[in-house]
Amino acid sequence: MVKTKAVMIGAGLANMAAAVYLIQEAHWQGSQITFYGADLHGANDGGPTADFTDEYWNQAHPMANTTGYVARGGRMLNYRTYVDLMDLLDRIPSVTESGMTAAEDTHDFDAHHRTFDKARLLQGGKGIIDGGKLGLNNKDRVLLSKLVLMPDDEETKLDNVSIAAYFKDDPHIFQTNFWYMWETTFAFRVQSSAQELRRYMHQMIYEFTQIEHLVGVNRTRYNQFESIMLPLIKYLEGEGVTFLDNRIVTDWEFADSELQDEITVTGLHVKNLETDTEDLVPIDDETAVIFTNGSITDSATMGDYNTPAPENMDYGISAALWKKATERFYNLGTPDKFFNDRKSSEWVSFTLTTKNHLLLNEITRITTQVPGNALNSFLSTTPITPLGHKDVNMSIVVHHQPHFTTQKPNESVIWGYFLYPRRTGEFVHKQYIKMTGKEMAQELIGQLSKVDPGPNNIKTKEPEILDSIVNNIPVYMPYASALFNNRAKTDRPEVIPAHSTNLAFTGEFAEQPYQMIFTEQSAVRSGEMAAYHFAGISMDHLVETPRYDKDPKTLMRATKKMFS
Repeated sequence: MVKTKAVMIGAGLANMAAAVYLIQEAHWQGSQITFYGADLHGANDGGPTADFTDEYWNQAHPMANTTGYVARGGRMLNYRTYVDLMDLLDRIPSVTESGMTAAEDTHDFDAHHRTFDKARLLQGGKGIIDGGKLGLNNKDRVLLSKLVLMPDDEETKLDNVSIAAYFKDDPHIFQTNFWYMWETTFAFRVQSSAQELRRYMHQMIYEFTQIEHLVGVNRTRYNQFESIMLPLIKYLEGEGVTFLDNRIVTDWEFADSELQDEITVTGLHVKNLETDTEDLVPIDDETAVIFTNGSITDSATMGDYNTPAPENMDYGISAALWKKATERFYNLGTPDKFFNDRKSSEWVSFTLTTKNHLLLNEITRITTQVPGNALNSFLSTTPITPLGHKDVNMSIVVHHQPHFTTQKPNESVIWGYFLYPRRTGEFVHKQYIKMTGKEMAQELIGQLSKVDPGPNNIKTKEPEILDSIVNNIPVYMPYASALFNNRAKTDRPEVIPAHSTNLAFTGEFAEQPYQMIFTEQSAVRSGEMAAYHFAGISMDHLVETPRYDKDPKTLMRATKKMFS
């Protein structure tokens, strides 16, 4: 199984991690590694909007207004659990801080800008909610404890069990501060996988004691592209790795074998998006194929200040290739579980750029905290869920400024998202998915006004704030939460599937023991596993994953917090 070359399908974090480990641990030359991808960042993007107008996923609906900045999502790190990510970043130099590795850059920034959210939950008519009071009752505590204490070998009991089904006799939990904070920190929905919730409860159990302040959250100096992806790209380019972007692998060639379940890739059909031509790339016996088999930003589209993000009904391009492999082999998972249920996976996010700090200063005044400390959520005061429960309307992240290296001193950038984009706004009476960037800004101002009573509240400054906005970019992502979709354990393929001779799966849709997904941690670890396998390096050399769910002191602190 040891190989001497690798073809990477997808140029996101997982495959770039695999390339770094092949170079540094297996001592490969960069020239032995070739990437095919529609872009060079995957879901870890961020930059001026003008840089995104030629992206594959936005070609059909280019933005009319290309000023300001955009990031489809944001990344919160956690040093205690993201051990593989930090190991990776410590292997490459920062591109913004001279003399530092990318890990040292992040540690240095975080040490000077610690997260301490004083306004984690905001509710109309009540203002800042005391999130330290989790609001759990005894039934909530019992069911949560069962998740935490469930052994790994019993996890399949939660196959195809949603969070709503797990708590079917306990709807109270969905009205607790604990749920509002957990839901918006990690982007779980009630229809998400209880199996995935269990993994988060295991790996992030210590967050029970500090979730209301997010003190366990660490952040990069700038957006995730400039602080994580660009250092990887520059390092790999310097090592001679070949990057072929604007390329999509559309189909496979597999070897015929007497062993019908043996998986050997012999060729890849590669489409060049620039020339609209397709070639067959042969794969020889010495080449590994490392495939990121799904992306949460596939089929994403962007709007602008005056235009909603259009709805793109395309099946994800990477998932479509995964699906073709599953039609040939039985043990490679079930892509439709993740990419054929948009009601469970879609988001709308927005990135708002202003030409002065009026909005930023108003948010600072309302939340009583400086930029960079918070992820704020706004609670509804009226029933909007099918069960008649109040729920979170929207969440915003106010980054430390500047969030982009090219951002001007007078500019502010704020990011936010709607976890349930088909709901209707309270101040703009449209579904969030149908709002323009301006309308999302108006909804944000309205939501903030609910927690800002008095004659001089933020609503009185709405004309000035709207005038200060350079752009507000809505982004529709049909698969943003797809990795949380309700599923069985076998619906994701193993990183190294049984009987595979040269194909590995990486990213958030590959199954790994214990790891929780939707994190840079699991993406990096999958790439590390694939690299070690094809380099003939023992998995004993993988970075050791801490098990806080087995630490008595952590469990005792979490138990005490449950009763707060």
